[in-house]
Amino acid sequence: MSLRRILFCFASSVLLVTTSSCKSEPEGAEITLFNGKDLTGWTVTECETEVKDGVLLLKAGEGWVRTDHEYADFVLWWECRNLKGDAYDSGVHFRAELPAPKAHWPKKFQVNLKTGEEGNVKPLNAVSTGLYKPGEWNSFKLTVVGTTAEMEINGKPAWKVDGVDTPKGYIGLQSEVTLGGQFEFRNIKIKELGKKLAFNGRDFEGWEGAGQPATKCWKVENGELVCTGEKGPWLRSLEEYADFNLRMEYLLIDGGNTGVFVRVPEDGNHHGPKSGLEIQMLDDYAEKHAKLKPYQYSAGLYDIVGPNAKVTRKPGAWNTIEINCKADRYVITHNGVVVVDADEAQFPVLKERRRSGFIGLQNHSEHVAFRNIRIGPPM
Repeated sequence: MSLRRILFCFASSVLLVTTSSCKSEPEGAEITLFNGKDLTGWTVTECETEVKDGVLLLKAGEGWVRTDHEYADFVLWWECRNLKGDAYDSGVHFRAELPAPKAHWPKKFQVNLKTGEEGNVKPLNAVSTGLYKPGEWNSFKLTVVGTTAEMEINGKPAWKVDGVDTPKGYIGLQSEVTLGGQFEFRNIKIKELGKKLAFNGRDFEGWEGAGQPATKCWKVENGELVCTGEKGPWLRSLEEYADFNLRMEYLLIDGGNTGVFVRVPEDGNHHGPKSGLEIQMLDDYAEKHAKLKPYQYSAGLYDIVGPNAKVTRKPGAWNTIEINCKADRYVITHNGVVVVDADEAQFPVLKERRRSGFIGLQNHSEHVAFRNIRIGPPM
C-alpha cells in the first residue's frame, strides 16, 4: 500500500472516530428569550431594568425578571458580566416557582453569580471553580432534563448533577443590586426539548389558507406571520391536534381584534355543539370595546368564560399567550398571568365541544402579526 493510501486511511479512521464520538445536540424548539430590544416575554418584579444596545441591565432593586412561561426540559444559553469590581451578587433561576409572599426570589433553583460562587447551585451541590472571569462577558450553557442538570461555563464543563425535583418552572434573573451591584445579560436563548416550532419564520410551511390561498391576505416578513387586513381566508394548520400546549406572541393595532382557533373542524366552526373553540385577542383599551361581554376580552374562551384579569399590553407592544389543552381542561396564560382555568365541571357546555382538530389564526380583516409559535405536549 502506498504512503498516500496509508495516510488517507488513517485520516479517514480518525474522522470516523471523531464524528461518532461527538455529542449531538438534543432536538427541540429554539427561541430567543431576550430580543435585545425590549422585555417582551418577561415579567419584572420589584426591580428596575434597562434595555440598551442588546443588553439587559439589572439597574436597581431587590427582585427578579422572570419569563412569562414555565419550562420543563431545556437547554439555556446566556452571557453575563458583573459591573461591580468585588463583592458582586446575582443569579439565574431555573425550574423556579413564584416567590412566597414577601419574598424577593424563589427558593430554588438558582445558578449563583456571587463572588467566589459563580456557577454554583447550592441545593444540588453543584460546584464550579475558576471558570468565571470577573468583569468580563461570560457564557453559560445549562441543560436540564428530568432530574439532571449540566453546566458549561465559557465552553468548559463545570458540573453535572441529579436532584432537580421541580418538573417545570420559570427562568429568572436575580436583581440584588443593593449589596451585589449591577449585572448585565445578553444573548439569552432557550431550546425547549420535546417541543417544535409551528412556524419557521420563513414561509408558510405547516400552514394553509382555509379554502383560499394564504397569500391572499397573509405574508411572512421579518420572522413574523402577518395578516394584511385584506379579505381572505383564516390560516389553518396542516396537522390536527388533540391535547397540546401552544405558545405564541401577537401584535395588535389600535382597536385590534383577532383570535386563535383550537380543535376546530376543517371549516373552522368555533360556535356551538361539535365545534372547536376560539381564544380571543383584542385591544381591551379601545373605547369601542368598553361594553363587551366578559368572554370577548383578550385571552377569554369565547362564548364561555372571560379572563379573570385584563393584562393585555397597549397596541404596538407584543403580547405573549399560552393555551394548554388537556382533555376537557383549558388553561390560558396571558403575559405571564394565568387568566383562565376552565373545565367541564365548571362549564358543562364544554362537553359539547370537540376534543381534537385544527389550530387556526383568525383573519378579522385587520392587520395583526404572530411570531415565535411553538407547540408540544400539554404541561
